[in-house]
This record gives sequence, structure tokens and C-alpha cells, in this order.
Amino acid sequence: MSETRIVTLITGANRGIGFETARQLGWLGHEVVLTSRDGITGKAAADKLQSEGLRVVYHPLDVDREDSRQRLFGFLEEHYQRVDTLINNAGIMPDGSPDQPQRASVFGTQLDQVRQSMETNLYGPLRLCQLAVPLMRRNGFGRIVNVSSGLAQLSEMRGSFAAYRLSKTALNALTRILAAEVEGENILINAVSPGWVRTRMGGRNAPRPVAEAVRGITWLATLGDDGPNGGFYQDRTAIPW
Repeated sequence: MSETRIVTLITGANRGIGFETARQLGWLGHEVVLTSRDGITGKAAADKLQSEGLRVVYHPLDVDREDSRQRLFGFLEEHYQRVDTLINNAGIMPDGSPDQPQRASVFGTQLDQVRQSMETNLYGPLRLCQLAVPLMRRNGFGRIVNVSSGLAQLSEMRGSFAAYRLSKTALNALTRILAAEVEGENILINAVSPGWVRTRMGGRNAPRPVAEAVRGITWLATLGDDGPNGGFYQDRTAIPW
């Protein structure tokens, strides 16, 4: 790996938003470590991007499991001695889909759904940030993008999808906490809403194509040293928390 090539770790990148983020950052010259829980689809995704001439490698990651997280960072330390960019994209929506005609009510939300959503959408990103930031501090550079959702906005909070909303709102709070603690260290940490996107999670009725939605993620991943820290964005525009 070239000393000047940025090493970018993307979670949940075997399809959808994560996959397209890997592609777009690969186009920009990043060395991408593409991760997913499913090894078959993850390896196939990396192979596809490699066939396009991009510098992409696959490594398995179950964001819910500490042993899996530790193995990943052992790999990063051994092969790169760094991680410059972390895209916390992996996420679940256990209480329904936005294009379902009858959306799940908070009164029917199971606590197991909330726990599961928190495990993947909050605790996983927290631990990955705890592991990544020391490597970023070592090199005096880092960019972290937490993929959130407009459904997490307290200013626009409505009913339905309680498990998902709670976990993504908590992810937004985590973004603010992390950003405050790295202030002045050239590590920029922001949250992004890609909008309602035509993916497996978003459903076929979603209005936004993946390539369009990902542009805001790639922008935050490639911020200059004078870029924002601790914000919430969609399409390069700050949005209310």
C-alpha cells in the first residue's frame, strides 16, 4: 500500500449503501476494507469492485461480536498499521420497513427488537470508534461517518419504527460525544442521513437511488482539515437533530 493512500473501513458493505460507498471512495483512490457479516456476499462484492480496478479487500465483520471486531482490527494493524476513515454503515431495522402499508406501532414493539437494534446500530459503532480512534490519533488524521437516518431527528420525530428510531437517535448523540472528545485533533466525526433510499431496507418504493444518496457520505469521508465536526448532514447540508 502506498503511504499516501487513505485506508477506509466500511461496515455492512456487501450491498446497497455500503457497497456503493466502497465504489465511490475506491474511485477517489482509497484503499477500501469492505466488511460484512456474510462472507459469501462480502467476498463477491469485493471481487466485483476489484474487477473494476479498485483497491478493495474483504474482511469478515459481525459488528455485534467483540471477537469479530478484534480480529478485524488485528488485520488492520498487521497489514496497514492504520485506519484513516471509518464508515459505520451496517445497520438493521427490526421493526418493519418504510414502504410497509401498516407500520409497526411503539405499542407493539418488542424489547428484544430494541435490544437488537441498539446492539447493531449503536453499540457496534461505539466499539469500532473506540478501536479506530487510537489508530487515527497515531497518524494525526481521521474521518468517521455514522450513517444515521432522518427517522432519528428529534425535531421531526413521529410514531412507528420505535426500535430503529431509538437506536439511530442514540447514534446521533454518540456522534456529538465523540466529536467533542476529538476536537482539535484533525479527526472529524459526523452523522449523515442518506434519505429514503431504494435498498433492501428502504424498499422498492423509496424515491432515492443509491448512487445519489451516497454522495453525502463520500463528502463527509473526504473532508478537508477545515471541515465540520459533530454535525448531522444530508446532501452536504446541515439538518436539524
